[in-house]
Amino acid sequence: MKREDELLTELQALIRRHAAAGETETALPGLLLSTYTLPTRSELYWAEPSFALIAQGAKDVVLGNEVFHYAAGQYLIYSVDLPLSSRVALASEKGPLLGLGFKLNPDRVATLLLEAGIQPKDRSRQRGIAVSNLDNDLLDPVVRLLRLLDRPKDRAMLADSIEREILWRLINGEQGTLVQQLGFADGHTMQISRAIKWIRANYARALRIEEMADVACMSITSFYRHFVAVTSLSPIQFQKQVRLQVARALLLSSSKNVADIGFEVGYDSSSQFSREYRRQFGRPPREDGDSLRR
Repeated sequence: MKREDELLTELQALIRRHAAAGETETALPGLLLSTYTLPTRSELYWAEPSFALIAQGAKDVVLGNEVFHYAAGQYLIYSVDLPLSSRVALASEKGPLLGLGFKLNPDRVATLLLEAGIQPKDRSRQRGIAVSNLDNDLLDPVVRLLRLLDRPKDRAMLADSIEREILWRLINGEQGTLVQQLGFADGHTMQISRAIKWIRANYARALRIEEMADVACMSITSFYRHFVAVTSLSPIQFQKQVRLQVARALLLSSSKNVADIGFEVGYDSSSQFSREYRRQFGRPPREDGDSLRR
């Protein structure tokens, strides 16, 4: 096996070869490559359960009031859907940010846990996001997976087994307990995940904690405590993030006025919508929408 620095250098070359500017989908489902030549401003996005690493450069990811910085030779795990803001913190023409993201499939995690006889420990009182250092055991299969982008004939036969190996390394790595929660259907993390998906699908409805606790099959007290532990946000704060992200997308894609968009995403008061939107994005809705469409 190559040394870690050699693997990282090869990974950088593979990403450079196959990634266009910004985000690039690949021939491998669920694998996304990224490259940026300049730092970027902070942008909101939805993170799904996934594994992301930096081969060169650095990024900052913000969840609530917490900042997660990760740089070359580090990776980040998301165990649930989360409303985050992210920015490229270190990138240049000579040293662009080079990274990748790989979606984590809960069913595949569950299968591996079952085959290995692993009983995951329920650690749902930890955040649904964490940063760790890469090691050779994980970096090696990641590099082998990206090599398949140059080898279409090998890809069909080998990709599945290499992806399985990556999952296994994550399960047994420093953030293994976080990854294991994806395969633990009855664990608190997956119960909170069900509530998160409900909020995302019903963001315009008035949110009742009792209803959310029922969706998660938890007591009200336990639900609230675990929700905040996993997301760093209260359910109401989480819903607000969802509403504002949807509103911003509507401002970009529709011709509706600001008041109608605020009402559509669940706000009864246009002034409250505008106030919270400005607090989140730094500009009032109309001005921000005009800027996004330019």
